[in-house]
Amino acid sequence: MDNSKKVFFPGSFDPFTLGHADLVERGLRLFDNIVVAVGYNEQKSGWIPVEERVRALQEFYAHEPRIEVISYTGLTVDAARRTACSCILRGVRSTKDYEYELDIADINHRLSGLETVVLFADPHLSSLSSSVVRELSHFGRDIREWLPANLNYRIERNK
Repeated sequence: MDNSKKVFFPGSFDPFTLGHADLVERGLRLFDNIVVAVGYNEQKSGWIPVEERVRALQEFYAHEPRIEVISYTGLTVDAARRTACSCILRGVRSTKDYEYELDIADINHRLSGLETVVLFADPHLSSLSSSVVRELSHFGRDIREWLPANLNYRIERNK
């Protein structure tokens, strides 16, 4: 992958929602390549195992050679540097998200010099989050309308 316009898109993606997919699609209009980076904390167990998140995303984006899907642990800026990305891509749904992302972008820039590019959520997806999807599933609701149609997790999502 050419790293001149290669962006690092980090997240837990637990699960990867329509909002995440929208950011990737829009990011491809701005960047030559995107590294979708599934971050995880080894001391926490996710709703969907990290290996399953990575596998499902790799299959989902197999048709798109400009997208690479990886997992990482540790600082986001270190992983972005290891993958030779020129900046970090983040999504913002609300002013609360904006304030959080502003602080993280400042720290990341101080640590690495990497810039953060922020895309605002599409208004019809602004209330969507992975935590909302997990909660809906917990209470027995069908979550398929919030996930990309061809993204197939091989687990029971109703935990």
